[in-house]
Amino acid sequence: MAPHPAPPLPLDGITVVTLEQAVAVPLASRQLADLGARVVKVERPDGGDFARAYDTAVAGTGAHFVWLNRGKESLAVDLKSAQGRALVRSLIDRSDVFLQNLAPGAAARLGFGSDDLRADHPELVTVDLSGYGSGGPFEHRKAYDMLIQAESGLISITGTPDDAVKTGIPTADIASGMYCAQAVLAALLRRYRTGEGASIEVSMLEATVEWMGHSLYTQMYTGAQPQRMGVSHVSIAPYDAYPTADGQILIGVQSDAGWAALTDVLHLPELRTDPRFDTNIHRVENRATCDAVVAEQTRRFTTADLDAKLADAGVPAAQIKQLSDVADHPQLAARDRWRTVGTEFAPVKALLPPATFRDAAAAMGDVPALGQHTAALLAELGYSAAQTAEYADARIVGVR
Repeated sequence: MAPHPAPPLPLDGITVVTLEQAVAVPLASRQLADLGARVVKVERPDGGDFARAYDTAVAGTGAHFVWLNRGKESLAVDLKSAQGRALVRSLIDRSDVFLQNLAPGAAARLGFGSDDLRADHPELVTVDLSGYGSGGPFEHRKAYDMLIQAESGLISITGTPDDAVKTGIPTADIASGMYCAQAVLAALLRRYRTGEGASIEVSMLEATVEWMGHSLYTQMYTGAQPQRMGVSHVSIAPYDAYPTADGQILIGVQSDAGWAALTDVLHLPELRTDPRFDTNIHRVENRATCDAVVAEQTRRFTTADLDAKLADAGVPAAQIKQLSDVADHPQLAARDRWRTVGTEFAPVKALLPPATFRDAAAAMGDVPALGQHTAALLAELGYSAAQTAEYADARIVGVR
């Protein structure tokens, strides 16, 4: 009996056109590409997405670009020219989804405003992603990840009591990119039922403020600004990095049962009923003393030995991995989470998307060189080889 063919990926047959740069929309469109969508990335012929040139860390290609742009087709075209704009409009006319994160108003000035596109194609799904959203006093402000982290209050609660810091990853970009991809999937599902597309707006500020969660609600309803706690936690104890004989370990006890288990591992059963520590509320009230008692015992163990004992006892704990350790993380290796994708200069490792479909493998396509697919896309639109060469000579398109 012949084996059953593998089911198609969820977005097979969906075409996405993007005017994207940096992180937020490229992250969204890469997720769609991993799910099987065809993603055409429109870039400037003179350098393309500026994230290409952030560095040359990954075999000659920028690390941000490799992370965010696998599985896409690169069309290099000058949108300042009428011919270039017409070419891209022809692509959008044939697509299901259009995404953009140009400066506010720029897409509309080029003729790619959501209202105009959907007037001709009501079934089209469009997403405009910006720093602050349309309208309001901040509409036209510059919006980079660090700036949004500051405006959203994220920096105010991140760091130590002495120093506020931004997060080590582009949190605002990632948050808005995730909401962008989620909204596209919801809109496509609705279109499947009704035939109607959608005009969607995503604000980096609003995405990041949503992620502020309990800290924001704490402030709104108590009037108290949450403290910066380093790796500690404002409302849980013990929850911090503790010294070991050869380093340190993170321990996060989130319940009184967890505290009881920790006292067993540390050979301090008498602390289980100590009135200073018997409940989380009491442990938080006596945080400094609680942390000192825990630290006095943890430093008697090596990191690996204590980590194993805590895991066996069900106490939440983790070693603080360096990125070199993460690349070789035994859990990722055991679950076979790494794949190889092509880039302009060399094959590189890429992590599988976190959401795993049991019956279909993620697309995981190559990272495109600038303009790599221009000629093929023009041919698909009906342009002859001579027309493509003419456009290239006039620098309307860039062809590799």
